[in-house]
Amino acid sequence: MWKREPATQPENKSTPTPAQEISPTTLPRSERILDKMSANIGKSVIIKGELNGSEDLLIEGQIEGKIDLKEHLLTIGQNGRIHAEIHAKAVVVQGQVVGNIVASERVMIRENGSVVGDIVAPRVSIAEGAIFKGKIDMQGSRVGVGNVISQPMPESLPKPSADAPSKKDKVA
Repeated sequence: MWKREPATQPENKSTPTPAQEISPTTLPRSERILDKMSANIGKSVIIKGELNGSEDLLIEGQIEGKIDLKEHLLTIGQNGRIHAEIHAKAVVVQGQVVGNIVASERVMIRENGSVVGDIVAPRVSIAEGAIFKGKIDMQGSRVGVGNVISQPMPESLPKPSADAPSKKDKVA
């Protein structure tokens, strides 16, 4: 009998619901990773001395001395300037590091990162455009590789001698 028209409500899609704002799955992956980090050293912070911690750390400031995060991830941001000995579970370099890095899992030098110093880690990745000057030791997880490389050649192989004639000296 009576025809009711459904009430028209204006759709406002520009305001997300609170559940949508908080949901971590709506964030890009890079922001979710940074969101998990619980400590941050800002651009204007300068630390001289020893830095120890028991949580993941993002450094955008300057550190001079020693950094010890043996069970955690250390990220040196694009503004980070480190002049220190570093010990961590994993290290990601996007800024500048001068000093040796020891990681129990991996070291990653991103395209804008630079490292001047030695690296000891089972996995190392250096992106195209990154700067690295030093030595890399990856034998921590593969014992014995260094022993094979450092051993002298077996005596059974002929060694070049100064008295031995070369191919040029042979007369046909």
